Amino acid sequence: MIRILLAEDEEAMRTYLARALENAGYEVVAVDRGTEAVPLLESQPFDLLLSDIVMPEMDGIELAQHCARISPATKVMFITGFAAVTLKANREAPQARVLSKPFHLRDLVLEVERVFADQAAMGSGLH
Repeated sequence: MIRILLAEDEEAMRTYLARALENAGYEVVAVDRGTEAVPLLESQPFDLLLSDIVMPEMDGIELAQHCARISPATKVMFITGFAAVTLKANREAPQARVLSKPFHLRDLVLEVERVFADQAAMGSGLH
């Protein structure tokens, strides 16, 4: 089963996203800040880091940079409601996808599926 680490500081959004992803068949571990996500990335395997960009203590971009060092095989997707932040994310973490709020849960699930479809399409010969 594909494992997703969800970092989202807004409780209602975190619950909403986790439930949608679990309903789509993913295993989700949800935390409310980047500083809580780092030790999990160090100790457990995750296929995807799904992170809000604007969070207290450590923003999603900094979290993604930690993730790239700690767990380079983990894909990264950002969610944000701020257009200017999207530009920064595209510049500082160009390999990550950015999904802008508001979005429909179906769009989130489709984007997550696309991340893993792209990975499968590349095949295992590129490692």
